[in-house]
Amino acid sequence: MIKAIIIEDEPLVARGLLKLVSEIDSDIHIEIVLNSIKSCLAYFASNPEPDLLFMDIQLSDGVSFDLFQEVQINCPVIFTTAYNEYAIRAFKLNSIDYLLKPVDKEELTQAIYKFKRIKEIKNFTFNNQLEALIRDLNLSKAQKIYKERFIVHSGKAFIIVSQENISYFQKDVLIYLVTKDNQKFITDFQTMEEIEELVNPSLFFRANRQIIIKSDAVESFKADSYGKLIVKLIAPASISIDISREKAQAFKKWLQ
Repeated sequence: MIKAIIIEDEPLVARGLLKLVSEIDSDIHIEIVLNSIKSCLAYFASNPEPDLLFMDIQLSDGVSFDLFQEVQINCPVIFTTAYNEYAIRAFKLNSIDYLLKPVDKEELTQAIYKFKRIKEIKNFTFNNQLEALIRDLNLSKAQKIYKERFIVHSGKAFIIVSQENISYFQKDVLIYLVTKDNQKFITDFQTMEEIEELVNPSLFFRANRQIIIKSDAVESFKADSYGKLIVKLIAPASISIDISREKAQAFKKWLQ
């Protein structure tokens, strides 16, 4: 039996993840669900580490990396996050995997399979990899210069749009940049992930798989009866943007 722990501060997300794990692999037993850095420190002070951690990056009382500064943890981690920030590819290389919320069952299945393969490797220690990742991430954040201007298509010509004039990016077969005056331009980007690595995550938020929204383009938002958020943009923008209930809390934190 594989002993695992879920570290997640959103109860709904934690329950959903627990359900998915049990459906994917009955050999994985979730020992406990922890919801903060504080509760993790208390738990690991008197309990052995598990075989596997499912860990949210952004917790209510800090970033989960802080935990590794306080206690020795050698087991592999599958990260979950609503923030697809710069260096997310480093997580892909240095951890077991990362899962972007809302967690996709197929991606979770692949992550668990990857964990089982690594578990078979003798003398595997995750702690050294994680320490290197934290150093690289901190260095990357300090050195990162975010893209301020974007080249887009305007008929047969190309024009430059400053990030101050952007309302949102939208994927609809092609990837479009939409300005605050509601002009829509084709970009040369192939994926939304490319854009996420170029823009400042304090200004831009991945609302869903189709939309990356800019903070100063948001006029208001409201929750529906299912906990999903409906975001209204400042006029003349003509679309409303849906944010899943799993991402709702992260969106609110981002706007604060």
